[in-house]
Amino acid sequence: MPCETTRRFLVLYGSQKGQAQSIAEGIADEAAGHGLEAEVSCLSQHEEYKLERESAPVVFVVSTTGDGEPPDTTLKFVKSIKRKTLPSDHYKHLHYALLALGDTNYANFCNCGKTIDKRLQELGANHFYATGHADDGVGLELVLDPWLEGVWDAIQAAISKIASDRDTPLKENLSDMENPKLTSPPSVELNCLSLADDQTSDPIRAPLDSKLTVAGLPSTEIPDGVAIQSAPDPQTDRAGEERALSEPSLTCSLPPLSQSSLNVPALPPPYLEVTLLPEDTEEKLNSSMHTEKFLEVPVTNAVQMTRGDSVKKALLLELDISAHPTMTYMPGDSFDVLCPNRVSEVDAILHRLGLQDKRHHRVQLAVRKDTKKRAAQLPPHIPDKCTVQYLLTWCLEIRSVPKKAFLRALVECAGDSVQKRRLQELCSKQGSADYNGFIRDWSLCLGELLTEFTSCTPPLSLLIEHLPKLQSRPYSVASSSLRHPGRLRFVFNVVEHPACSGRPRGRQGLCSGWLSDLVTPILVLSGTSESSGGQALPPKIHVNMRPSGSFQPPSDPTVPLIMVGPGTGVAPFIGFLQQREIERQDNPDTVFGETWLFFGCRHKEGDYLFREELEGFLSSGTLTHLKLCFSRDAAEVVPAFSLPPPMPPACPRYVQHNLLLHSQHISRLLLQHNACLYVCGDAKNMAKDVNDTLMGIMRAELQLDQLDAMKRLAALREEKRYLQDIWG
Repeated sequence: MPCETTRRFLVLYGSQKGQAQSIAEGIADEAAGHGLEAEVSCLSQHEEYKLERESAPVVFVVSTTGDGEPPDTTLKFVKSIKRKTLPSDHYKHLHYALLALGDTNYANFCNCGKTIDKRLQELGANHFYATGHADDGVGLELVLDPWLEGVWDAIQAAISKIASDRDTPLKENLSDMENPKLTSPPSVELNCLSLADDQTSDPIRAPLDSKLTVAGLPSTEIPDGVAIQSAPDPQTDRAGEERALSEPSLTCSLPPLSQSSLNVPALPPPYLEVTLLPEDTEEKLNSSMHTEKFLEVPVTNAVQMTRGDSVKKALLLELDISAHPTMTYMPGDSFDVLCPNRVSEVDAILHRLGLQDKRHHRVQLAVRKDTKKRAAQLPPHIPDKCTVQYLLTWCLEIRSVPKKAFLRALVECAGDSVQKRRLQELCSKQGSADYNGFIRDWSLCLGELLTEFTSCTPPLSLLIEHLPKLQSRPYSVASSSLRHPGRLRFVFNVVEHPACSGRPRGRQGLCSGWLSDLVTPILVLSGTSESSGGQALPPKIHVNMRPSGSFQPPSDPTVPLIMVGPGTGVAPFIGFLQQREIERQDNPDTVFGETWLFFGCRHKEGDYLFREELEGFLSSGTLTHLKLCFSRDAAEVVPAFSLPPPMPPACPRYVQHNLLLHSQHISRLLLQHNACLYVCGDAKNMAKDVNDTLMGIMRAELQLDQLDAMKRLAALREEKRYLQDIWG
């Protein structure tokens, strides 16, 4: 039962793409149901909160971006708490809980959250609830759901404790608030589920009620259409009978899920009112409203780098940036490409929502006066009175994987009882495996979901409330401005999403597919002069340089370089080597450090990117060692290896095998000559395997145990001598 008086706590979030913000706002929205009053703010809005004087409990929800970097909205806060002048008791009055979001596909898992947590502890702050580390690599909900269930009792206890301590001296610790039965939710970290010792009476692990319940609501308040205790009886319902005889899919399940009582999340409170104004016949919305931070540049050249029968299609594009003198770059930099949603997908959604004849009507947004959503505000990424078509083309990420909260909202839009039940399953706790297996793992999107759930027609307001902002896509620069003044080159694979349940036909990645289509008229094959056609004007794209990071060659030319970049991961190293070749020509008396490149691909004849250029670098001495491997051309199968590594394979298939073959040279360069090691490419497999191999090399060469080897690699990271540019 709610308390007679509401009690206050603070929710602060640091978000890059909106996920942490959504969770934080969800906590604030549910607070009233627990007799609490929440204030929610972004960590960048420092004028709205004062941690130095905050007496109420504080809940942090913080994501990590890139390879362990703080989100843009968190940079100033992290910088402020890292000041060395702060006394060790600066936050001794502060009682907090922290939920960190991350992805174990990246080495620095939840690094921003861990950094904040550690620093707050160093400054005297006290936990009132165990820190959660939610892993997007296996599904945030594995930690998120139980963490959220347990946080409410912890907040209540913290408020009571703080109130009682106002009249008594502050104790050195909050031992009575650190009961593992209350404050230790399951934590997923590095793909391992860690549970508290006592699991018998933990309220967040209590058995599910036999009835269908909605999180945050008493059973008497479950909305109509949600309180379904079980699936239709297969013996009396033909759809249920057919479902029981078939394989599970996106739109149907099998026992026990199909016959289970469900615990579904509370219905997210709607907060937007959408009005369609008449079409503006005088002037259509100019795309510059949404692209003002981006520069429009022409694509002057496009080359297909791989052979036609290759598994992956790699393209090299050259941009003319000479008209924009402020657009400068260094080797290793990256930049963003802003692309629109596909016309066919936008048209399909317009048709499904019954808005095909209103595509040019202007959209007017307002916050609903009756909304129960706390801190509700108009989405800042929606321009004022943009058209419906513009909204779906340039503003909303219609390719994003639908979150469970969105599925819960779609339940109310489904007219078919079987489809309604299936949507309930997919957003429920019991259906987490199905949600991952049929939606998340296959990256299904809104259009594909609506195609399968034919009775579901959501209002436009629901899309605006739940779909995130259309994000630009980052790419690594594959050139040096010294070699190509006024030009910028980059290379990428055209991403292919295969067919699956819910996607009858495969589709290409949004930006890579759009770029491929865009440059088809000027595309040439690598090593030929034949193009597929011609056009009067080159295509143009919107780009913006990303803030310069640390993934750049050292300023000291004597420092050895070790570069690991299979496939398109070689892209930034082409810029490294172009730069170094010119520097060697301009400084003939300088002794340059060794340069090693470990490159790999499937087939030497079909996927060997930049072959002529790399072999030219080797011939000129710019590249000291070029170590190649071709996984599908290898004569023998190389078995998986553990740490410490065994004897290296005679015929290396992958870059980590070549690292093993040259482990003595690698360790010598890293440990004796202060070499810098760079890894670029796939985070899920390659980067992990390379990291494990390096750890094995450290163990073998220095006779270390695994913990000390990990510390050695961590030290290299701290010194900016082990750097990664990786993606999931």
